[in-house]
Amino acid sequence: MKRSTGFTLVEVLVVVAIVGILSAIAVPQYRDYVTRGKISEATSSLSELRLRAEKFFSDNRSYSTFNATISNTRFFTYACTTSTTAFTCTATGVAAQGMGGFSYTVNESNTRTSTFTSLTGWNDSTTCWVTKKGETC
Repeated sequence: MKRSTGFTLVEVLVVVAIVGILSAIAVPQYRDYVTRGKISEATSSLSELRLRAEKFFSDNRSYSTFNATISNTRFFTYACTTSTTAFTCTATGVAAQGMGGFSYTVNESNTRTSTFTSLTGWNDSTTCWVTKKGETC
Protein backbone atom coordinates (compact mmCIF):
# COMPACT_ATOMS: atom_id res chain seq x y z
CA MET A 1 0.00 0.00 0.00
CA LYS A 2 1.16 3.45 -0.88
CA ARG A 3 0.97 6.02 1.89
CA SER A 4 0.14 9.59 0.83
CA THR A 5 1.87 12.59 2.37
CA GLY A 6 0.81 16.19 2.65
CA PHE A 7 -2.18 18.07 3.99
CA THR A 8 -5.80 17.23 3.41
CA LEU A 9 -8.26 19.82 2.24
CA VAL A 10 -9.98 19.82 5.64
CA GLU A 11 -6.70 20.59 7.44
CA VAL A 12 -5.96 23.49 5.09
CA LEU A 13 -9.48 24.90 5.53
CA VAL A 14 -9.18 24.71 9.33
CA VAL A 15 -5.90 26.67 9.22
CA VAL A 16 -7.42 29.28 6.88
CA ALA A 17 -10.41 29.66 9.23
CA ILE A 18 -8.14 30.13 12.26
CA VAL A 19 -6.04 32.74 10.46
CA GLY A 20 -9.22 34.55 9.38
CA ILE A 21 -10.57 34.68 12.94
CA LEU A 22 -7.27 35.94 14.35
CA SER A 23 -7.07 38.60 11.64
CA ALA A 24 -10.61 39.77 12.34
CA ILE A 25 -9.58 40.43 15.95
CA ALA A 26 -6.01 41.66 15.49
CA VAL A 27 -6.37 44.12 12.59
CA PRO A 28 -8.92 46.46 14.27
CA GLN A 29 -6.92 46.41 17.50
CA TYR A 30 -3.75 47.31 15.62
CA ARG A 31 -5.55 50.10 13.75
CA ASP A 32 -6.73 51.60 17.07
CA TYR A 33 -3.19 51.35 18.45
CA VAL A 34 -1.79 53.25 15.44
CA THR A 35 -4.49 55.93 15.79
CA ARG A 36 -3.58 56.46 19.45
CA GLY A 37 0.03 56.97 18.38
CA LYS A 38 -1.02 59.62 15.89
CA ILE A 39 -3.12 61.43 18.52
CA SER A 40 -0.02 61.95 20.64
CA GLU A 41 1.21 64.42 17.99
CA ALA A 42 -1.84 66.61 18.61
CA THR A 43 -1.72 66.52 22.39
CA SER A 44 2.00 67.20 22.64
CA SER A 45 1.89 69.98 20.01
CA LEU A 46 -1.08 71.67 21.68
CA SER A 47 0.72 71.51 25.03
CA GLU A 48 3.74 73.13 23.39
CA LEU A 49 1.56 75.84 21.83
CA ARG A 50 -0.05 76.57 25.19
CA LEU A 51 3.33 76.97 26.88
CA ARG A 52 4.58 79.21 24.09
CA ALA A 53 1.40 81.32 24.29
CA GLU A 54 1.77 81.73 28.05
CA LYS A 55 5.40 82.75 27.66
CA PHE A 56 4.37 85.23 24.95
CA PHE A 57 1.69 86.65 27.26
CA SER A 58 4.12 87.05 30.15
CA ASP A 59 6.50 88.96 27.86
CA ASN A 60 3.88 91.11 26.06
CA ARG A 61 0.83 91.18 28.40
CA SER A 62 -1.35 90.20 25.44
CA TYR A 63 -2.07 87.15 23.28
CA SER A 64 -3.26 89.25 20.34
CA THR A 65 -0.12 88.99 18.19
CA PHE A 66 0.87 85.46 19.21
CA ASN A 67 2.14 83.56 16.18
CA ALA A 68 1.24 79.88 16.44
CA THR A 69 3.38 77.76 14.19
CA ILE A 70 4.26 74.12 14.69
CA SER A 71 6.73 72.52 12.30
CA ASN A 72 7.30 68.91 11.29
CA THR A 73 3.73 67.77 11.78
CA ARG A 74 2.09 65.07 9.75
CA PHE A 75 -1.26 64.01 11.15
CA PHE A 76 -2.79 67.31 12.32
CA THR A 77 -2.96 70.96 11.27
CA TYR A 78 -2.83 73.69 13.90
CA ALA A 79 -4.48 77.08 14.23
CA CYS A 80 -4.86 79.57 17.07
CA THR A 81 -7.37 82.35 17.52
CA THR A 82 -6.23 85.12 19.84
CA SER A 83 -7.43 88.26 21.54
CA THR A 84 -5.82 90.48 24.13
CA THR A 85 -6.66 88.19 27.06
CA ALA A 86 -7.54 84.83 25.50
CA PHE A 87 -6.47 82.25 22.98
CA THR A 88 -7.77 78.95 21.66
CA CYS A 89 -5.51 76.58 19.74
CA THR A 90 -6.99 73.77 17.69
CA ALA A 91 -5.49 70.61 16.20
CA THR A 92 -7.54 69.28 13.30
CA GLY A 93 -6.87 65.81 11.90
CA VAL A 94 -5.62 65.42 8.33
CA ALA A 95 -8.03 63.12 6.49
CA ALA A 96 -5.37 61.91 4.05
CA GLN A 97 -3.41 60.55 7.03
CA GLY A 98 -6.42 58.67 8.44
CA MET A 99 -7.21 61.29 11.10
CA GLY A 100 -10.23 62.97 9.53
CA GLY A 101 -12.88 63.85 12.10
CA PHE A 102 -10.46 64.31 15.02
CA SER A 103 -10.24 67.75 16.65
CA TYR A 104 -8.56 68.81 19.89
CA THR A 105 -8.42 72.26 21.50
CA VAL A 106 -6.77 74.02 24.42
CA ASN A 107 -7.23 77.58 25.70
CA GLU A 108 -5.63 80.05 28.12
CA SER A 109 -7.39 78.38 31.08
CA ASN A 110 -5.92 75.01 30.04
CA THR A 111 -9.42 73.78 29.19
CA ARG A 112 -9.00 70.84 26.86
CA THR A 113 -11.70 69.57 24.52
CA SER A 114 -12.03 66.64 22.16
CA THR A 115 -14.47 66.55 19.25
CA PHE A 116 -14.97 63.59 16.94
CA THR A 117 -17.04 64.06 13.81
CA SER A 118 -18.58 60.92 12.31
CA LEU A 119 -16.33 58.56 14.30
CA THR A 120 -18.10 55.59 15.86
CA GLY A 121 -17.03 54.71 19.39
CA TRP A 122 -15.23 57.99 20.14
CA ASN A 123 -16.72 60.14 22.92
CA ASP A 124 -16.60 63.95 22.71
CA SER A 125 -15.38 65.75 25.83
CA THR A 126 -15.42 69.35 27.02
CA THR A 127 -13.00 68.71 29.88
CA CYS A 128 -10.12 66.59 28.57
CA TRP A 129 -8.37 65.12 25.55
CA VAL A 130 -9.81 61.70 24.76
CA THR A 131 -7.01 59.57 23.33
CA LYS A 132 -8.63 56.16 23.19
CA LYS A 133 -11.79 54.80 21.60
CA GLY A 134 -14.55 54.41 24.20
CA GLU A 135 -12.65 56.52 26.76
CA THR A 136 -14.36 59.25 28.80
CA CYS A 137 -13.07 61.82 31.25
